[in-house]
Amino acid sequence: MPKQEITSEIIKEIGILSSGKSGWNREVNIVRWNGGKAKLDIRDWGPEHDKARKGITLSSEEVAVLKEILADYDPYEADEY
Repeated sequence: MPKQEITSEIIKEIGILSSGKSGWNREVNIVRWNGGKAKLDIRDWGPEHDKARKGITLSSEEVAVLKEILADYDPYEADEY
């Protein structure tokens, strides 16, 4: 069975979380995958946005829950563990 091509369309660039020496950036974007519904997406992208690594895609509902969870999260507390 031939491998189906995966398509992506970045609808809106939200921000860059970090940059690597190779030119790849870990980004937060609104992305439409394979013509589907646009969703919040966090993953590493190549310099021209022509290649992407594995990441996470969240629905609007999941983003709302994540915002609630992170509202009480102290990133510096994690250093204690």
